[in-house]
Amino acid sequence: MTDKIVVFTTCGTEDEARKLAAALIEKHLAACVNITAPVTSVYRWKGEVEEAKEWLLIIKSRRERFEELRVLLEGAHSYELPEVLALPVVDASPNYLAWLEAETR
Repeated sequence: MTDKIVVFTTCGTEDEARKLAAALIEKHLAACVNITAPVTSVYRWKGEVEEAKEWLLIIKSRRERFEELRVLLEGAHSYELPEVLALPVVDASPNYLAWLEAETR
């Protein structure tokens, strides 16, 4: 197990996704952010089933940076309740882990 994490969040527009990704990289809260093409999300919100086109951000970071990352996403996001979901990185190539570490200091 490593101290690295992958964080997911979604955005309602590509522009917002790009702005959030740039902010995370600028503040060294993430080493890399992938922005996917639009995905369709189906979920229940306030008792109703919703369907939305969203852009998924796949954020590579470290566990110790998660709280700052979460605060930035929640504060800058347009959603009332943005997804901020972190998953552990069990293992990865040593060179990639070293790069991720250096970029998130």
